[in-house]
Amino acid sequence: MGFATYLGKRVARMVLSLVAVSMITFTLLQMAPGSFADIQRISAGAAQFGGAGTEDMVHAFASRYGDDIPAWQQYLIFMKGAVTWDFGPSYKYPTQDVQDIIAQGFPISATIAIIAVVLSLMIAIPIGVYAAVRQNSKADHSAMFLITLGTALPNYLTGVILVLFFTLTLGVLPSSGWDGPQYMIMPVLALVLGPTAVLARYVRSSMLETLREEYVVAALAKGGRHATVITRHALRNSLIPIVTVLGPLLASLMTGTVFVEALFRIPGLGLYFAQAAASRDMPLLMGTALFFALILMTMNLIVDLVYGYLDPRIRAAGGVSRWRSQQKRSVSQTA
Repeated sequence: MGFATYLGKRVARMVLSLVAVSMITFTLLQMAPGSFADIQRISAGAAQFGGAGTEDMVHAFASRYGDDIPAWQQYLIFMKGAVTWDFGPSYKYPTQDVQDIIAQGFPISATIAIIAVVLSLMIAIPIGVYAAVRQNSKADHSAMFLITLGTALPNYLTGVILVLFFTLTLGVLPSSGWDGPQYMIMPVLALVLGPTAVLARYVRSSMLETLREEYVVAALAKGGRHATVITRHALRNSLIPIVTVLGPLLASLMTGTVFVEALFRIPGLGLYFAQAAASRDMPLLMGTALFFALILMTMNLIVDLVYGYLDPRIRAAGGVSRWRSQQKRSVSQTA
């Protein structure tokens, strides 16, 4: 399969996946009870009449927010806006268009995610290498315990613990807002634990495989310094497979900042998504959900294209994930 054909198929698959995500998201939102119009009508009715509002108010709010047109027409209107990148105004923020809110919040979420990934790499690589070199030792078992703990602990719980310690107990860090570097510390720390655990596990596994390679064994047998062989040969080759994880990991961090941004009141995409979900702001909710999906799929596409260009076997398999599945099946059949 030529690279151009492979690229075309991957892009086409990505477009179809985005359409599927939009349809599923829209259907789930339609099935959920209540709408933005209902919330506004009930609020207005309670303020004016002490109830849910009059029949005229029901029709007025339904007409204002598009609840009076069929669901399929609402979906087509949204998809037309998605194609032209014009989602229209947000219900909750009527003076702002959804695409402007996304453009405003994305750099903040991306900044937090990139810093978290870089910090995770700085922590995970030494831990993974040390655990692999000291396999089955107490240090390895301790590292694996910490990795398991980091994988199991959700970032919002980590955020709550950080607030209790650094804000309520020590009083050294602000608990909310986005007005300087000090406001980044706790959100980044809340996000770092999970990626660090994932990367450390990958580094350890990759390092163990590399240490069994003939060229590493031969270099050690010839009297090469252990530290030199590890850093110059084993480590360098062990980190190559980690590249396949970084793109999706960065994307998942950006899409997974909802709880952290809501907890620390950071005006990123995660906070806007949480507010849109709470208020049933359909344009903002659909726009951010589709943008999150676009980020994740774009990162996966970039990784697939880079590896597909370098390795024809991945192009033939149809992508990194499918190639990995084929490799696992091959190993299990020969085991």
